[in-house]
Amino acid sequence: MEKPVIICVDDQREVLAALRKDLAGLTEKCEIEYCESAEEAGEIMNALDDSGETTALLICDHVMPRKNGVDFLIEINNDARFTRVRKLLLTGQATHQDTIVAINEAAIDRYVEKPWQAEELLKTVKILLTEFLLVSGMDYQSYLEIIDQETLYEQLRKRT
Repeated sequence: MEKPVIICVDDQREVLAALRKDLAGLTEKCEIEYCESAEEAGEIMNALDDSGETTALLICDHVMPRKNGVDFLIEINNDARFTRVRKLLLTGQATHQDTIVAINEAAIDRYVEKPWQAEELLKTVKILLTEFLLVSGMDYQSYLEIIDQETLYEQLRKRT
């Protein structure tokens, strides 16, 4: 069975360690990759696509060296291979204008500020995973223990 892939991108190892801890409960059902740059995340997404797999969720910091997170998310949004990928901007340094650009040009699905509450982040990730599973046509029943039941119910109700 193909596992949904979550990619976490942040240039700070401490943040990646916190994400690893907060998302640990998802590792049985999801593959989680941790990257220190947008370039590294892009390489992983391309490799997954080349092997017929897809990225379910991209959790991306904004302020990073070389390529910032909003620019990377805009690239992903404009790449037809990644239209189903859910995008979460995770930052504490984005300006109001950065956030507007992320919403309008990168079509982010959610925004979570640093420092985050573990429960809030996990709830947001579960909502986005649920949306991804439904839009991608994957069998969501295999993932009932890690998806957001309320989102699942709302989305299924809209379909009927």
